[in-house]
Amino acid sequence: MSLKDQINTDIKNAMRAKEADKLAALRAVKAAIIVAETAEGASGELSADDEIAMLSKLVKQRKDAAELYKRQDRADLAEPEEFQAEVISVYLPAQMSEDEVREVVQAQIAKVAAAGPSDMGKVMGPVMGQLKGKADGKMISSLVKEELNK
Repeated sequence: MSLKDQINTDIKNAMRAKEADKLAALRAVKAAIIVAETAEGASGELSADDEIAMLSKLVKQRKDAAELYKRQDRADLAEPEEFQAEVISVYLPAQMSEDEVREVVQAQIAKVAAAGPSDMGKVMGPVMGQLKGKADGKMISSLVKEELNK
């Protein structure tokens, strides 16, 4: 079942169950899919990589908004954003643990013989490409910095 079909099915189920918050998150995903499919130069169908990138972007937007609301002491606005991020995250592939990401980072550092923080670009690019959609970019960045500063 494609992501679009799965989202449509889940929207129907959320409407039947009267889950308004979940419904809002699912409708946001459906809208993002439609925008991506009808964008200039789009083929009308999203590839798996495009779907993962779109879902990751939606989750990141909600997490960033929730963080902003928390800094402004607006827990009432942060909670729905966090809930929507959780709902959307269900459609993403399983995220890698910190230890798994660290292993990939260490392997890339050894492969390119990175010596220090000045070699961060040599490590970040390939690692981000390899772990796209499987790990959070902030975590990858912090692990690369940590490993290069040893």
